Amino acid sequence: MAGIQQSLNAAMTIGGAIGVALVDFQSGMCLGTAGGGGALNLELAAAGNTEVVRAKKNVRDKLGLKDKIEDILISLDSQYHLIRMMHTNVNVFFYLVLDRSKANLALARLELQKLDKELNF
Repeated sequence: MAGIQQSLNAAMTIGGAIGVALVDFQSGMCLGTAGGGGALNLELAAAGNTEVVRAKKNVRDKLGLKDKIEDILISLDSQYHLIRMMHTNVNVFFYLVLDRSKANLALARLELQKLDKELNF
């Protein structure tokens, strides 16, 4: 079992990782961050993506779908923004920003799935 900072550090080893945050869905606050630097305000991005998750959950509920959200992908010209809902804690999600030219999206999704299983709150 890994702690929050260990999981975030592991996420930063994913090919093309620019920054990662573990976000509390209820408040929009970061539980921890890694990377990002001056090019990316992870706290602001995490808070904004909380609204994306809320909107998707609302649509899912209105459609009467019972499935859990696994992940949400936002593709930009130069980046992928991957939101991975935790299955061990439904109130938390990983927010991973990847350099699109260096990332393998399929592998990134698998790595976040692995980190989800290993993270211990």
